[in-house]
Amino acid sequence: MNENIATEATELDNLMLIIKSFLEHMEYTLGKDKYTATKYDAFNALAYAVRDKLVERWLDTQQAYYNSDNKRIYYLSMEFLMGRALGNSLINLGILDDFREAMTSLGYDFEELFEEEQDAGLGNGGLGRLAACFLDSMATMSIPAYGYGIRYEYGIFRQKIVDGAQMELPDNWLRYRNPWELDRQEHLHPVKFYGRVITTVNKQGNVVKEWVDTEDVMAMAYDTPIPGYQNNTVNTMRLWSAKSSRDFDLKFFNEGNYIRAVEKKMQTETISKVLYPADNVIEGKELRFKQEYFLASATIHDVLYRFKKKHTDLKLLPEKVAIQLNDTHPALAIPELMRVLLDLENMEWDDAWKVTKKTFAYTNHTILPEALEQWPVWFFEQILPRHLQIVFDINTRFMEEVKERFPGDSDRLSRMSIVEEHWERKIRMAHLAIVGSHSVNGVAALHTEIIKNQLFRDFFEMYPERFNNKTNGITQRRWLKMANPTLADLISEYIGTGWTTDLFELEKLRAATKDPEFVPRWQAVKRANKERLAAYILKHNCIEVNVDSMFDCQVKRIHEYKRQLLNVLHVVTMYNRIKENPAGEFVPRTFIFGGKAAPAYFTAKLIIRLINAVGSVVNNDPDVGDRMKVVFLANYSVSLAEDIFPASDLSEQISTAGTEASGTGNMKFALNGALTIGTLDGANIEIMEEVGKENIFIFGLTAAEVNNLRKKGYNPRDYYNRQPELKKALDMIAGGFFTPSAPDLFRPIVDILLNQGDYYMLLADYASYIACQEEVSKVYLDKDEWARRAILNTAGMGKFSSDRTIAEYAREIWGISPMNITPGAGSRQPGETF
Repeated sequence: MNENIATEATELDNLMLIIKSFLEHMEYTLGKDKYTATKYDAFNALAYAVRDKLVERWLDTQQAYYNSDNKRIYYLSMEFLMGRALGNSLINLGILDDFREAMTSLGYDFEELFEEEQDAGLGNGGLGRLAACFLDSMATMSIPAYGYGIRYEYGIFRQKIVDGAQMELPDNWLRYRNPWELDRQEHLHPVKFYGRVITTVNKQGNVVKEWVDTEDVMAMAYDTPIPGYQNNTVNTMRLWSAKSSRDFDLKFFNEGNYIRAVEKKMQTETISKVLYPADNVIEGKELRFKQEYFLASATIHDVLYRFKKKHTDLKLLPEKVAIQLNDTHPALAIPELMRVLLDLENMEWDDAWKVTKKTFAYTNHTILPEALEQWPVWFFEQILPRHLQIVFDINTRFMEEVKERFPGDSDRLSRMSIVEEHWERKIRMAHLAIVGSHSVNGVAALHTEIIKNQLFRDFFEMYPERFNNKTNGITQRRWLKMANPTLADLISEYIGTGWTTDLFELEKLRAATKDPEFVPRWQAVKRANKERLAAYILKHNCIEVNVDSMFDCQVKRIHEYKRQLLNVLHVVTMYNRIKENPAGEFVPRTFIFGGKAAPAYFTAKLIIRLINAVGSVVNNDPDVGDRMKVVFLANYSVSLAEDIFPASDLSEQISTAGTEASGTGNMKFALNGALTIGTLDGANIEIMEEVGKENIFIFGLTAAEVNNLRKKGYNPRDYYNRQPELKKALDMIAGGFFTPSAPDLFRPIVDILLNQGDYYMLLADYASYIACQEEVSKVYLDKDEWARRAILNTAGMGKFSSDRTIAEYAREIWGISPMNITPGAGSRQPGETF
């Protein structure tokens, strides 16, 4: 009895402390009271109260890292697609229910406050979301880690659909405030651009290079706490913001020319202004290049600053520091570290190169030529002249190594050179990343085999020990516990909560397929999630969808290789079948699309228009009724994804085999109990191995068959002429059936398929895809069988936790062990801990 009273008293005390913290932030941080506070103010006060809970653990964590002097991992990424932080922080701290009760007692709708938070859209898709999942896993596993990126003032654009077409609007996510970040004005690093290099000889007779007459930009740090799941670790994501080295030019100001006075400041701070400046113009490419160096330089100086607090011998750097390059974007960090070691630390070349290679590791995320960055040599000459010298020196030594290993093979020299000598001279950043790293990894088993045997075959033959696979993963805390709380609770009730930190625990769900009580409850959770998404669709798209229909979802970046167009061909084929036989039996489907097209990507934007045009016809045809609906959800984001994945029945993962490095959307769908229809591409293969061939729908050419067909000579018109349904669908699209007021609007799409080679082989895979979709419909008719397979998909997701991926990185690449952070352990000592 006394224990119960004590527990109730403690809970009441906690509740009052939360309320007190919230009200104090409302009054003293925001300067508001109950009469003037908006809902957004309430969210901010709530966020600050939660951040308070993070800060003490954050300080303890950083102090523990400082005291222990353990090796640390620095994860460099141009993208961090974090999404909203409030729910994730509350869940990881284990205080969600406490804060919900406190806010409810004050009269607030807790869920409405969640909706007030802006998505931190500092990324475009899988690359940035993977980085976010990795940060969560590193904190949950108590791995000493820092994420480094850019604090873009404008994130990925906000997408609006107007008359079926994508419109891009600025995503000024910082226009009010970001309550999660702390600016570190003491952490300012100068980043140099332009200038010239002078060569002198010092008193010891050594040649000295000095980069002078530069234009300097200051990189200022903004830190965000990244909490681990119900442990005491809080890691740091540090984002750099560009600041002028001086506020404005007083000479111009004193002359009365205010515009000229602040012009330099404005130009300087453009560097961190926008994510992905338009790269179809030279100014956009130059800005992107400067952004990549800005991240690389600021981070290298910050890492060395932290290292030097304990050490003076830079040859020890690889023993204390691991730097992971998330794709080629941060690869300029390699020549930057070399520059610092050679020019500022006076290290000999061989020693500096040995330190650099042992420090860096490189993750490749794509085999698409357009995504393998190459920068013109003249960019380096003008913007980074010293780095060009260093890259040339690296390449000269590397070419000598290749000659020694493969004498007389001039073609190999040309293929492997870091400097592309044909046409316009360019620096191949992927080659630089491979040569300057001790580890090169792919992100799925198939992808790794492709980079070893095709894309980087020459490098694999030279450095086979460097290449390895690290199949991507996702964090189950965000993508199941937070995104799908009712399903998470059902799973925890059945198998316990161990899956939140050990996803292999989901294997225990296999037994649930035979539980006559569990299956209906699973189905009820799915239906409730579908009802929520249907309500969202009705509100935002004004389309009423049939909740009993199959929710067939393809949400991802719009790109030709992801083949949203193949999905559209299936939609048109189904529509034609209904029109030909209106009284026939058809399994109802709601086709849900979402994703953004790069602003300069004409074809991708035209595909969005086609999806909406087809939807406009299908959704308003009385013969179709509620058997088919086509929905394009605008402004796809992390928070929208958290609504879509739990409601999905079918996951479309239909890229041309051999083009998708891994994919992580496929994992999020399957974790939430969706069945996959897909090609044998990326991580689809490994998902099939884990869930069983009978629980996934596979179609289409394999990667090897794609290559063989290309070598033999692929003629898409052969497929067009042989398949009447395909021909009819393409003719309707090309002939203006879906846009009678602009009959030629979609002709360029069909021209790509029929007259420009259909590079991604949609027509070759069409018949197999349609047949596979027919099988999908048959299975969906048996609701219990579909639920059984859905449960088995979730049960098979253990391998696809980012915790497993990070454990492999830490063990096999970084050589880093977890640390146990004890609360309050840090006899905090003088000295900078961040």
